[in-house]
Amino acid sequence: MFEWKNIFRGVLIGTSDLIPGVSGGTIAVILGFYERLIAAISGFFSREWKKHLGFLIPLGIGVGAALLLLSKVMKWLLAEHPQPTFFFFLGLILGILPFLWKEADGSRNFKPVHYVILLIAAAAVACTGFFKPEDHSPVIELSLSSGIFLFFAGWLGSMAMILPGISGSFVLLLLGAYPTAIHALSSLDIPLIAVIGSGVIVGFIVSSKFIRYLLTSFPVIMYAIIIGMVVGSLGVVYPGLQESWVSLIVSLLTLIIGFIAALYLGKQQPQ
Repeated sequence: MFEWKNIFRGVLIGTSDLIPGVSGGTIAVILGFYERLIAAISGFFSREWKKHLGFLIPLGIGVGAALLLLSKVMKWLLAEHPQPTFFFFLGLILGILPFLWKEADGSRNFKPVHYVILLIAAAAVACTGFFKPEDHSPVIELSLSSGIFLFFAGWLGSMAMILPGISGSFVLLLLGAYPTAIHALSSLDIPLIAVIGSGVIVGFIVSSKFIRYLLTSFPVIMYAIIIGMVVGSLGVVYPGLQESWVSLIVSLLTLIIGFIAALYLGKQQPQ
């Protein structure tokens, strides 16, 4: 049976993956189905792939619809209203932390070593915000070298997409492939989408199985890492403040809206 509510989940994940600094994995955690998502992606590439179709197909429809339909909208928001947009996602990230702490039962399960792991993970993600990628023009025509580069960029980006706190689009930005990805989606350039998408699929296969193993074998350590990554992503997403009072007030409102939305979604029990 198809889980059609996953279309909505997919739209949210696809929208977040369009924004450098915001992780689709973080949105999956907020919505309360991160572990199931990893299990479904990993299981799809196994002998039991059929049983995961009802979960993954609606999710994929939502992600694809967001990527194709909202790429121009997100491009406009980031160009015209970057501060309120990023503050909304800051609110989402802040709102997820109480939920993650409760899920991990951190006050009882965390020992000093777990706090150290948390701080290391937070610092590692936060440090990516110091990288200032140069402006890159999008690839318009594919060549062998550009095709290989975009394939591996999609691979690395997808491995980051399903990790909470690490943005796949930010990885593409650091590699210089983000303008090409946005151009391909907004203009429906099928060859470019196919090359990058192939890398994304390979990345999902490799990373989902590895992450599922870690979540099963070392759950407390993985929660410490995930919480640290989410905390560190705050530094990456934070856009700075403009001098305009209007912009500041709007940004604070979007932050509050994002925070409340995360608290609400985090309280919903996954089916």
